[in-house]
Amino acid sequence: MHVPMPNLNGARPGRTSMATMMMKQWMGKASVATIPELVDLCFDADVRMVGCQMTMDVMGVKREDLLDRIEIGGAATYLDYAADADISLFI
Repeated sequence: MHVPMPNLNGARPGRTSMATMMMKQWMGKASVATIPELVDLCFDADVRMVGCQMTMDVMGVKREDLLDRIEIGGAATYLDYAADADISLFI
């Protein structure tokens, strides 16, 4: 039985910041919108953003780490909204 080796490049010191820098350069050359620009577009289009409370707890993310317009909720909050929404995206 063959077990594939995981790619641990992201675990090496400096690799994550280097990859981030490279992605920003590529996105800039391709004239792709930045994350803040995309977030602003979402808010302008009345997109409802909900941060998962359980995920935030596990990852140590606090309410004050998020933008003011992002709501906090759990699976029930998402399912209640998604049941009546035309489009929903769970990431």
